Amino acid sequence: MSVKTVKASQVIMTELVLPNHTNPHSHLLGGQLMLWVDICAALCAARHSNAVCVTASVDKIDFHHPIKLGEVVTLEASVNRVFNSSLEVGVKIYAESFYSGVKIHSNSAYLTFVSINSEGKPVPAPKIIPETEDEKRRFEHAGVRREQRLKNRIK
Repeated sequence: MSVKTVKASQVIMTELVLPNHTNPHSHLLGGQLMLWVDICAALCAARHSNAVCVTASVDKIDFHHPIKLGEVVTLEASVNRVFNSSLEVGVKIYAESFYSGVKIHSNSAYLTFVSINSEGKPVPAPKIIPETEDEKRRFEHAGVRREQRLKNRIK
């Protein structure tokens, strides 16, 4: 089984908030952001696994600040931890205004993916090596979140 670093599979995606992405208050629709988050996280999981990865769960998406029409949204996805065929991916979302130059951390999300083969069966994903203190912290917290997910599983 191969091993990869967190950096090896990181994905950064950039989107511009256009009128068709907004609600009547000219704020980004939550569902549009969730779509971008899922795509960015799936690309990260697939890059790590070298396989198709399907979304198994979305633990949490926090909406800290509204994102406005015309702002640039940057999504940064990293694999936090690999369990076997499942991977937890964390996504940080930033909103940036061209006018003010201010960039804020607007949202965060945690998603779980399963690495699958061409028959749709789960396959082991490469293990991850957390190198930085932040990566080690996220690795440990991913284990706690997984325990909670397993406790809440419908039987």
